[in-house]
Amino acid sequence: MYKTLFAYYGEQHWWPSKSGMQWEIVAGAILTQNCAWRNAEQALENLSEHGAETPQQLLALPLATLRKAIRPAGFFMQKSICLQEVAQFFIEHVKEYTFPCQPVELRARRKRLLSIKGVGKETADSILLYAFNQPIFVIDAYTRRVAERHLNILQAATLAYDILQKIFMKNLPNDTQLYNEYHALIVRLCKDFCLKQRCLCAPVLHDGHA
Repeated sequence: MYKTLFAYYGEQHWWPSKSGMQWEIVAGAILTQNCAWRNAEQALENLSEHGAETPQQLLALPLATLRKAIRPAGFFMQKSICLQEVAQFFIEHVKEYTFPCQPVELRARRKRLLSIKGVGKETADSILLYAFNQPIFVIDAYTRRVAERHLNILQAATLAYDILQKIFMKNLPNDTQLYNEYHALIVRLCKDFCLKQRCLCAPVLHDGHA
């Protein structure tokens, strides 16, 4: 599946942030929860216009200003508090989290991220993978859709997050770049062909690229 998608689409250069800066990726992972990326991107642009492009600058914003800036991303009351907590966390742990680590320590880092109210497993794993380059596979609605339709993983749509993640990671090399690229390719496939209500994937998956 990975080889087929990569042959069809090529490199995706994810995370889709403008600057590629770690903090923008972290903030984007919070803002895109339960909303389209274009809305999260608008919220990031609003923050930039307020001079809040770093976690320190975000923490210096009045709460009312922060909430107004991120309103396009929805749930701005909850997300504003989460952003503040994650910004403080980022300031304290950015150097530590960027270093490579063993699986045991990676699980510990993930657990600390999950202790922040508003940070769920998908968000934590997105931050670890895309901002800190740690080898962990992100599970989202797109991954579940492809896993059930094309990878013969029964009930992938409702399978526990950690179980489905373990299936992917057990059957793939422990490779951060591979995890990054594979997830990005799955997202691209689902936006273009593997739609929620219908599957139009035949031109991609059965045209000789495999």
